[in-house]
Amino acid sequence: MKRVEVKLNLDAVAPLLDVIKSAADRLGPRLAVAPQVPEHDAEFAEAWKRELLAAQQSDVGMLLGLFGADFFASGVIGLDPTNSEAILRASAAIRLELRERHLKDLEDESLESGEIDVEALPEATQRAFAAYVFLATLQEVIVQHLDPTVME
Repeated sequence: MKRVEVKLNLDAVAPLLDVIKSAADRLGPRLAVAPQVPEHDAEFAEAWKRELLAAQQSDVGMLLGLFGADFFASGVIGLDPTNSEAILRASAAIRLELRERHLKDLEDESLESGEIDVEALPEATQRAFAAYVFLATLQEVIVQHLDPTVME
């Protein structure tokens, strides 16, 4: 099984984890994106939403689990096919939460290109932006190195 180990700078990543954990906590009871469920069957719609929420919570738990005691001892996170899809989904959900809560005043194009005068942003927005970029980079690593549909 292919495995990617990423060594991270603890001093740089630790403050981002606070932002990510806070966003994960806000997401806890709700979905990052409202699902388009058929409303003609309310019982079905509620069951579907509960399943989606449980899956999102599991994914976020897996992402946060990367940054446990082992990470703080070594600075290394391990990515492999058993966790990569969940981490992709969790990263996307948290990025959406960061976007909605802290980065909504930034234009989508600037946000995605990274062409932002970070120093001009308030400190809380700077941290949220850094966490947003960190999660995007984590997603890129997974797609480039663990996605079997990407040609090597």
